[in-house]
Amino acid sequence: MDPKLTEVSQLFERLKASLMRNDLDNCSSLLSQLKVMLTGFRSLPPLFEDSPNAVQELTIARNIYEHAVVLSVKAEDQDAFERDFFQLKPYYTDIGARLPSSPQEYPILGLNLLRLLVQNRIAEFHTELELLSSSALENPCIKHAIELEQSFMEGAYNRVLSARQTVPHETYVYFMDLLVKTVRDEIAGCGEKAYDYLSINDAKQMLMISSDQELSKFITEERPDWEIKNGLVFFQKAKESAPCKEIPSLQLINQTLSYARELERIV
Repeated sequence: MDPKLTEVSQLFERLKASLMRNDLDNCSSLLSQLKVMLTGFRSLPPLFEDSPNAVQELTIARNIYEHAVVLSVKAEDQDAFERDFFQLKPYYTDIGARLPSSPQEYPILGLNLLRLLVQNRIAEFHTELELLSSSALENPCIKHAIELEQSFMEGAYNRVLSARQTVPHETYVYFMDLLVKTVRDEIAGCGEKAYDYLSINDAKQMLMISSDQELSKFITEERPDWEIKNGLVFFQKAKESAPCKEIPSLQLINQTLSYARELERIV
């Protein structure tokens, strides 16, 4: 085997071992070294030069970038996830036919869809879906993201919250927690506008929270203007603190009449 390829393979084994131990700092250091070493392989994108070790080089590079994506999730670094995913993507789209399929492909593609959904980048979400084959759309990891987006757009927040318990891959938990937080905040905002108060049990049911302690923690961290008293959750303080915007009715009437006069002159 080529000495460079041997050195990369040995360093990659150390990266995998560190990732198994959750030694994220060491993983980041090893990953940086590996990325620099990969630049010496001319068979990789964007050059795609033929070489005797091209398949081995492409395979190990794909494996490294797949582990980089997983590392970014464990480090809860969305910017790193985006960078590493776009470095990995050509190995799925441009040279997939030259390599055996990767068992991590669909979990990572689904993870990227989930990231776009969490970041509310819905147009990019649908663009990525258009690039997938019909068979890929049937994969559980891809279907999970599609069903989540449909539930989110329909306002079926209970389905989004319950989907946290049925993630198809362990790496999905981080983004699902972010999505659950977003949905719970949306439900809380609607609830405080619809009700003056709710019983603790009704508030837990509305927010899909299982215990009084979890509800109290949510209120302390996310809704400090709510008040728990006598077994009830009061939203009145939140309503009082919310700014009341006046509708400039006279200004709107004057503008409408002015537009009407201008239209008469044009006609």
